[in-house]
Amino acid sequence: MEKLIVELGARSYPILIGEGLIGDIGAHVAPLLNRARTMIVTDAHVADHYLARLGTALATENISFSSFVLDPGEGTKSWAGLARLTEWLIGEGIERSDHVIALGGGVIGDLVGFACSIVKRGCPFIQIPTTLLAQVDSSVGGKTAINVPAGKNLIGAFHQPAMVVIDPTTLDTLPRRELGAGYAEVVKYGLIDDAGFFAWCEANGAALLAGDSAARAHAIAHSVAAKARIVAADERETQDIRALLNLGHSFGHALEAETGYSDRLLHGEAVAAGMVLAHQFSAANGLCPAADAARVQGHLASVGLPHSLASAGINSGGAELAAHMAHDKKVRGGKLPLILSRGIGKSFVTDEYGLDAVASFLDEQRGA
Repeated sequence: MEKLIVELGARSYPILIGEGLIGDIGAHVAPLLNRARTMIVTDAHVADHYLARLGTALATENISFSSFVLDPGEGTKSWAGLARLTEWLIGEGIERSDHVIALGGGVIGDLVGFACSIVKRGCPFIQIPTTLLAQVDSSVGGKTAINVPAGKNLIGAFHQPAMVVIDPTTLDTLPRRELGAGYAEVVKYGLIDDAGFFAWCEANGAALLAGDSAARAHAIAHSVAAKARIVAADERETQDIRALLNLGHSFGHALEAETGYSDRLLHGEAVAAGMVLAHQFSAANGLCPAADAARVQGHLASVGLPHSLASAGINSGGAELAAHMAHDKKVRGGKLPLILSRGIGKSFVTDEYGLDAVASFLDEQRGA
């Protein structure tokens, strides 16, 4: 087992990484609990695979639990889903010191984290991410939220977990498409500020996606360490440090909004296309070598991820897509900071480019 710490002073918390950890979760959770009781929130797909195993592990430490199983998919991360979950937690008699376990991917983690930030004015929760995307990105850092018609993650709060427990064996039951979506977030860490890791991805990404356990373990540990370092340096994104984690997201969220946050385009798939667009936009404006933008596109295409508007199934006009970006959480003073690139591993934040310029660029990318 590997243990990392997200250094946030009194609110620091551990990230445990190791195969089989779900089966040993009781021993890790027990020291956190003020009473031998917890509540598990998951979705129907994950419940079929891991709820019973988690329950058995808790029982070995005499920890009682109740569980709430939600529908899978982005549609659950909504006002309606939040209402159902908070009402269930209150109905279960949750106390402010009780820990809630989020067992699932990014949707479950985001929803449970937000619910725990507001129920009883805040209660602790534990992340057990079961998708690659959640393991390397969304489970760490305390960003919690739901989606609304105007945009993704617009209603939420910063609420750090008490612990993150990552068991890479949960990826064995993950559909290939979901695994690929998570891999996009792995690649992101290389593109932000680690050209060497991007080169590692080029050499090992296919093996990771094919199930190579050593490649998988390395990617998770490296990504989590990078995320923990960035969060510790800029927890609430008040500087430009944590904003770099949004590489590909401004473009990607617009693509998700255009597809109605549906299974037509998974979050990680949208981020993959968004990272390509960010590099292409950078190259079009003389910021990034065209060869680097082509390299990013080539790698993501080689592992079967969306790497253009067309491959993402998007044929909308640039103005329509840019309009979605106007609702981005990062808008300041009417300007949208974009995460662009001066080359692989050289991402930066700028608000120099208006949405009109972005719209014109996206129009040029249609059909490309």
